[in-house]
Amino acid sequence: MAVYPGTFDPFTPGHRDIVARARVMFDQLIVLLAVNADKQPTDEATARAVRVRAALPAAWGNVEVDTWTGLTTAYCLRRSATVIVRGVRTAADLRYEYQLAAMNEQLGIQTVWMPARPQLAATSSTVARAYRSAQSARPSHDAEE
Repeated sequence: MAVYPGTFDPFTPGHRDIVARARVMFDQLIVLLAVNADKQPTDEATARAVRVRAALPAAWGNVEVDTWTGLTTAYCLRRSATVIVRGVRTAADLRYEYQLAAMNEQLGIQTVWMPARPQLAATSSTVARAYRSAQSARPSHDAEE
């Protein structure tokens, strides 16, 4: 069993691609919406979890969506998951992820890095949120007519 953690605010095409690729590598994949006090997502984890589940095909029966407050490794140990899946877009991501993987390995949890596909690597959740915010702030042309 593997866990793919993140805040997923929003769940991007890149996230969905990682799920699609990871689900064929593992008998079960849990997309874990992390509740992180340092981040301020636009919605509660349960609302984000509903959107993530809706974005995944029902036929992907080996994919579960869950929420968790706390360390991902604690969740993995509780669920007997042995692998954490992480998407990597840039070399800077890889440096950061390497540090996390080293800590996780000390707890018996392996990390599998999946490189983002080049056509999806430019879009992060931060960029997607900024775009969504800019779109909602634009005046509607319909209102002017």
